[in-house]
Amino acid sequence: MIGRLSRSRNIIGHISTSSGIHNHLRCDGEAMVYKLKHAMAGLIAAGWTGTGLAAYRTDMQEPQTELARRVLGIHEMMLYICIVIFIAVFAVMFYSIYKHRKAAGHKAANFHENATVEIVWTVIPVLILIGMAWPATRVVLAQKDTRSEDLTIKITGYQWKWGYDYLQDGVSFYSSLATPRKQIEDFHGNAASKGEHYLLEVDNPLVVPAGKKVRLLLTANDVIHSWWVPAFAVKQDAIPGFVRDTWFKAEKPGIYRGQCTELCGKDHGFMPIVVEVKSQAEYAAWMDEQKKKAAANRDDPNKQWSLPELLAKGEQVYKANCIACHQENGKGIPGTFPALDGSKIAQGPVADHLHLVLNGKNAMPKWAQLSDSELAAVITYERNSWGNKAGDLLQPAAVKAARGK
Repeated sequence: MIGRLSRSRNIIGHISTSSGIHNHLRCDGEAMVYKLKHAMAGLIAAGWTGTGLAAYRTDMQEPQTELARRVLGIHEMMLYICIVIFIAVFAVMFYSIYKHRKAAGHKAANFHENATVEIVWTVIPVLILIGMAWPATRVVLAQKDTRSEDLTIKITGYQWKWGYDYLQDGVSFYSSLATPRKQIEDFHGNAASKGEHYLLEVDNPLVVPAGKKVRLLLTANDVIHSWWVPAFAVKQDAIPGFVRDTWFKAEKPGIYRGQCTELCGKDHGFMPIVVEVKSQAEYAAWMDEQKKKAAANRDDPNKQWSLPELLAKGEQVYKANCIACHQENGKGIPGTFPALDGSKIAQGPVADHLHLVLNGKNAMPKWAQLSDSELAAVITYERNSWGNKAGDLLQPAAVKAARGK
């Protein structure tokens, strides 16, 4: 549960680029061959130098909670028990084969049952299973004990980002992949070098205080996702229409990373999780700052936005939410996600455009979770970008009115 393959981005950056091989099926065959050739060359070079392969050993992330240490302890106990059983069984088997071989003059025994042997090979496995199940059950029960929490955060999975709501403080935000799309789609190595945390970096990390029990309420807006941070031994599915809970208690400040571990669509590999653990004083200061930002950004239903204001905000909203499917140039992905550039919906009645974004259709999810100003801005941006020249704009007040219908 808390294992992962240590990465060296210098050698296999092109492979990890996509979680890429299964998420970016749109890349052409030539680009795929190019990536594989260079990745294999890097691995071979690492093997010849004798130093590179050290970075590829299978290892465990260091547990950062008491519960994570207990999970790791159970994992190691099970492993050792299995090793002992494996060695014992095969030792007896090979000894018997050699000792009682036909060449030494032995003849096979001929009998049908032996009550003593049957009792022994039944009782011993039962005792082993009980010895394994007892501590494992205690750990599972501890994982499910979400009582006496100090902080409750609701986590919502979206295609393809996370939404965090601090229920006691009224603070909420989205967390999306921060790696530039140009780096992700750079199949020929032309973009800037990839950083240490390529594909594991976000714009807004989840921030929690050290030494406090954090209860997580998980759900999803569209399909099943799974929130996984191995250093905390936390992995919980987020299921549409259901609320599941789990918890962790980080012991020391630091930055801990995870990923979505439920195949959730085209950009499943681009849903990283970053948890920043702060001291309690730093967390209090951060929360005060977030409350001030939330108050400053709160929608004013009476404000009349200008077209340049809506376009500037709309571009930001589009890049954060729409670019994965409809692409930066608005051309979409032929056969999978429709183009917005020149589309009937972006050039037709604005009310129809708003209804589609609010309520979704087919593979397109609902985007009602965005604020009135965000929806007004992104719709205005889509109607006045690329080859679309509708010339109209949508005010947040109209979005608010449409929600109430």
